[in-house]
Amino acid sequence: MPDLKTILSAKTPLILSGVPSGFQPSLLADLARAAKTRAVFIAPDDAAMRAVASTAAYFAPDLEVLSFPAWDCLPYDRASPTLRIMAERVAALQRLQGKPKGPQLLLTTANAATQRVLTPFRIRQLVARLAPGERIGRDKLAMLLQANGYVRTDTVHDQGEYAVRGGIVDLYPSGEDHALRLDFFGDEIESVRTFDAADQRTTGRIDGFVLLPASEALLDEDSIKRFRTRYRDAFGATATGDPMYQAISEGRRIAGMEHWLPLFEEKMATLFDHLGADDVVVRDNGVAAAVESRLESIADYYENRKRAEAAQPGSYRPMPAKALYLDAQEWSGGVEGVRRAYHVALPRTAERHRARLRRRRPARFRTRARGAGEYLRSRRRPRRETAEAGSETDPRQLLDRRA
Repeated sequence: MPDLKTILSAKTPLILSGVPSGFQPSLLADLARAAKTRAVFIAPDDAAMRAVASTAAYFAPDLEVLSFPAWDCLPYDRASPTLRIMAERVAALQRLQGKPKGPQLLLTTANAATQRVLTPFRIRQLVARLAPGERIGRDKLAMLLQANGYVRTDTVHDQGEYAVRGGIVDLYPSGEDHALRLDFFGDEIESVRTFDAADQRTTGRIDGFVLLPASEALLDEDSIKRFRTRYRDAFGATATGDPMYQAISEGRRIAGMEHWLPLFEEKMATLFDHLGADDVVVRDNGVAAAVESRLESIADYYENRKRAEAAQPGSYRPMPAKALYLDAQEWSGGVEGVRRAYHVALPRTAERHRARLRRRRPARFRTRARGAGEYLRSRRRPRRETAEAGSETDPRQLLDRRA
């Protein structure tokens, strides 16, 4: 394989062949350290992304690894993505807004890259910094957290949760490794302490933190107004009786509301809009097939929802697939629009070896395809007919003779 300078100076996309999956973390770490800004890896699924995330730092301890996963729910589902997934996505987008201070590797999946996201301007607009000495009322902070997707609980255990106990506000912000405990003196933040969400014990103090939304669907005043107007325009005046329309009009979150995200935002963007011109983008060998399967699944889910709506009007009003997801043309344009794009292929020798085995493997050795049980059954000799009782070959008579 050519050296990294030759790869990074290429004017057209390259295919990095002969790269086993186990070598990918080391290759990506080297590319991230050699790139001017960051390296981006698109994995075929979440398991492949997590595998690289858990091992890339081993090859480069100074490497900052960001994960941008896809929603952990089906397209057009009635359920919302989990708070942890949405918090991880928002935190990753926020870290992409500035030039990294050191080597940075962004990991994502085919499903995540084919979904529309908040614009870079919107992400920067939602960032707020809180530190000791800042003046903000506890009630105002609670309203801010509620609008930004945080869920109020009695005890904070996971990202996207907060709790108010007298003059103390516990919260687990997006992008933070630990939960935070804010001590108030009146309307002023007196101190910010970290604590372990498992046992609720304080672990240290910090000078301040960046407060990010815990959800991509926000319920501030402007977002609610946009949703109400666009929902009526898209589905008609009769849609105002829908439970989701009524809940959001009252400022209440409802399960599955994220699937109407374009109605909340003035404009949507793609993940490629958050990348810079000098970012190095690497695609896994299985991404093309994963994207094709994903787009087919989205179309199927949308058609099923439309048929259900025709049978039972008002049960679920789906948005067009293009409103929240990229189509094949946009995906191709987004990938080809990246200045430095690379395609990682499996080792050519391994591909040839598997193809040769498929062509030449005798039928009697295809036990994996047929199953071990079926293979063993085919190798058994036909059983003889059972001997009648009292005959010379009767097992009971043979036992009596031995006795």
